[in-house]
Amino acid sequence: QVQLVESGGGLVQAGGSLRLSCAASTRTFSSYLMGWFRQAPGKEREFVAVCTWSGSLTNYADSVKGRFTISRDTAKNMVYLQMNSLKPEDTAVYYCAVDSVVSTWPPRKSQEFDYWGQGTQVTVSS
Repeated sequence: QVQLVESGGGLVQAGGSLRLSCAASTRTFSSYLMGWFRQAPGKEREFVAVCTWSGSLTNYADSVKGRFTISRDTAKNMVYLQMNSLKPEDTAVYYCAVDSVVSTWPPRKSQEFDYWGQGTQVTVSS
């Protein structure tokens, strides 16, 4: 069982930055994949980024490439999402998730992730 807790969300002006954190209750296996999704009101949950626990591989949605960076600190059981040049369109609840049964790379579907945090709200004002 993996418990995930997101933090770091808040209100920021367009062009600003935020760093989201995801704390895992236990160290994940090296084969696990760590992902970030987001969901805006009235919209489906959307893939944002994913990385291997080792950090050797990353993948991003086109909408965030060049602006967001996923990273991890294995010693602290933490995963981060550094968000720069934020846009109002980035406003959403952001969720961290774990894909513990890796079958594809990169996984981009929410159905492929079996552990989820409760989410943290990110609001970007114009």
